[in-house]
Amino acid sequence: MLRISGVVLPGQKRIAIAMMSIKGIGRSLSTSILKELKIDGLTKTDEITEADQTRLRLRIEKELTEGELNRKVSLDIKRLQDIGTWRGHRHKKKLPVRGPHRAPARPGGAGNESLTPAQKSQAALSKLGLSLD
Repeated sequence: MLRISGVVLPGQKRIAIAMMSIKGIGRSLSTSILKELKIDGLTKTDEITEADQTRLRLRIEKELTEGELNRKVSLDIKRLQDIGTWRGHRHKKKLPVRGPHRAPARPGGAGNESLTPAQKSQAALSKLGLSLD
Protein backbone atom coordinates (compact mmCIF):
# COMPACT_ATOMS: atom_id res chain seq x y z
CA MET A 1 0.00 0.00 0.00
CA LEU A 2 1.53 3.27 -1.17
CA ARG A 3 0.88 6.47 0.76
CA ILE A 4 1.95 9.82 -0.72
CA SER A 5 1.00 13.32 0.53
CA GLY A 6 -1.43 11.80 3.04
CA VAL A 7 -3.33 9.89 0.34
CA VAL A 8 -3.39 6.11 0.08
CA LEU A 9 -3.08 5.26 -3.60
CA PRO A 10 -5.39 2.50 -4.91
CA GLY A 11 -3.35 -0.71 -5.16
CA GLN A 12 -4.99 -2.39 -8.14
CA LYS A 13 -4.76 0.60 -10.48
CA ARG A 14 -1.88 1.53 -12.75
CA ILE A 15 0.50 3.96 -11.05
CA ALA A 16 -0.13 6.68 -13.66
CA ILE A 17 -3.87 6.59 -12.89
CA ALA A 18 -3.48 6.08 -9.14
CA MET A 19 -1.33 9.20 -8.82
CA MET A 20 -4.26 11.24 -10.11
CA SER A 21 -6.11 10.56 -6.83
CA ILE A 22 -3.74 13.09 -5.21
CA LYS A 23 -5.21 16.58 -5.45
CA GLY A 24 -3.04 18.73 -7.66
CA ILE A 25 -1.73 15.91 -9.84
CA GLY A 26 -3.48 15.33 -13.14
CA ARG A 27 -2.81 13.02 -16.02
CA SER A 28 -0.10 15.12 -17.71
CA LEU A 29 1.84 15.80 -14.49
CA SER A 30 1.55 12.15 -13.49
CA THR A 31 3.00 10.91 -16.78
CA SER A 32 5.76 13.53 -16.81
CA ILE A 33 6.85 12.60 -13.26
CA LEU A 34 6.90 8.91 -14.16
CA LYS A 35 8.94 9.60 -17.31
CA GLU A 36 11.37 11.73 -15.32
CA LEU A 37 11.85 8.95 -12.75
CA LYS A 38 11.92 6.25 -15.48
CA ILE A 39 9.05 4.29 -13.91
CA ASP A 40 6.68 2.41 -16.21
CA GLY A 41 3.20 3.93 -15.95
CA LEU A 42 1.55 0.58 -16.68
CA THR A 43 2.78 -1.12 -13.49
CA LYS A 44 0.25 -1.58 -10.71
CA THR A 45 0.67 0.47 -7.55
CA ASP A 46 1.23 -2.65 -5.43
CA GLU A 47 4.09 -3.76 -7.69
CA ILE A 48 6.20 -0.59 -7.25
CA THR A 49 9.51 -1.30 -5.50
CA GLU A 50 10.52 0.41 -2.24
CA ALA A 51 13.27 2.38 -4.00
CA ASP A 52 10.80 3.66 -6.61
CA GLN A 53 8.30 4.52 -3.86
CA THR A 54 10.81 6.73 -2.06
CA ARG A 55 11.90 8.42 -5.30
CA LEU A 56 8.25 9.02 -6.18
CA ARG A 57 7.50 10.44 -2.71
CA LEU A 58 10.47 12.82 -2.87
CA ARG A 59 9.51 14.01 -6.36
CA ILE A 60 5.84 14.59 -5.50
CA GLU A 61 6.80 16.56 -2.36
CA LYS A 62 8.25 19.21 -4.70
CA GLU A 63 4.79 19.78 -6.24
CA LEU A 64 1.94 21.76 -4.71
CA THR A 65 -0.53 19.11 -3.53
CA GLU A 66 -3.40 18.52 -1.12
CA GLY A 67 -3.31 20.93 1.88
CA GLU A 68 -0.69 23.27 0.44
CA LEU A 69 -2.71 23.62 -2.76
CA ASN A 70 -5.96 24.27 -0.85
CA ARG A 71 -4.18 26.90 1.27
CA LYS A 72 -2.75 28.65 -1.80
CA VAL A 73 -6.13 28.74 -3.57
CA SER A 74 -7.92 30.13 -0.51
CA LEU A 75 -5.23 32.79 -0.03
CA ASP A 76 -5.53 33.77 -3.70
CA ILE A 77 -9.30 34.15 -3.34
CA LYS A 78 -8.83 36.18 -0.13
CA ARG A 79 -6.36 38.45 -1.94
CA LEU A 80 -8.88 39.04 -4.75
CA GLN A 81 -11.53 39.94 -2.17
CA ASP A 82 -9.19 42.27 -0.27
CA ILE A 83 -8.17 44.30 -3.31
CA GLY A 84 -11.81 44.56 -4.40
CA THR A 85 -11.76 42.92 -7.81
CA TRP A 86 -14.87 41.77 -9.64
CA ARG A 87 -13.88 38.15 -9.16
CA GLY A 88 -13.38 38.80 -5.45
CA HIS A 89 -16.88 40.21 -5.12
CA ARG A 90 -18.33 37.23 -7.00
CA HIS A 91 -16.49 34.85 -4.66
CA LYS A 92 -17.77 36.75 -1.62
CA LYS A 93 -21.38 36.50 -2.81
CA LYS A 94 -20.89 32.81 -3.76
CA LEU A 95 -21.90 33.52 -7.35
CA PRO A 96 -20.34 32.09 -10.52
CA VAL A 97 -16.98 33.77 -11.06
CA ARG A 98 -16.48 32.85 -14.70
CA GLY A 99 -18.83 32.41 -17.59
CA PRO A 100 -21.48 34.55 -19.19
CA HIS A 101 -23.21 37.20 -17.15
CA ARG A 102 -26.93 36.63 -17.44
CA ALA A 103 -29.67 38.97 -16.33
CA PRO A 104 -31.62 37.88 -13.27
CA ALA A 105 -35.13 36.55 -13.87
CA ARG A 106 -37.75 39.27 -13.79
CA PRO A 107 -41.10 38.52 -12.18
CA GLY A 108 -43.90 38.45 -14.74
CA GLY A 109 -41.59 38.48 -17.74
CA ALA A 110 -40.43 41.57 -19.60
CA GLY A 111 -42.15 44.31 -21.55
CA ASN A 112 -45.78 43.92 -22.55
CA GLU A 113 -46.02 40.40 -21.16
CA SER A 114 -46.26 41.75 -17.61
CA LEU A 115 -49.42 43.75 -18.38
CA THR A 116 -52.92 42.46 -17.73
CA PRO A 117 -55.28 42.16 -20.73
CA ALA A 118 -57.15 45.32 -19.65
CA GLN A 119 -53.88 47.26 -19.38
CA LYS A 120 -52.83 46.02 -22.84
CA SER A 121 -56.05 47.20 -24.46
CA GLN A 122 -55.83 50.55 -22.66
CA ALA A 123 -52.24 50.98 -23.87
CA ALA A 124 -53.26 50.15 -27.43
CA LEU A 125 -56.12 52.66 -27.32
CA SER A 126 -53.91 55.38 -25.85
CA LYS A 127 -51.49 54.90 -28.76
CA LEU A 128 -54.38 55.62 -31.12
CA GLY A 129 -55.38 58.67 -29.10
CA LEU A 130 -58.63 57.14 -27.86
CA SER A 131 -59.85 56.33 -24.37
CA LEU A 132 -62.54 54.16 -22.77
CA ASP A 133 -63.77 56.96 -20.48
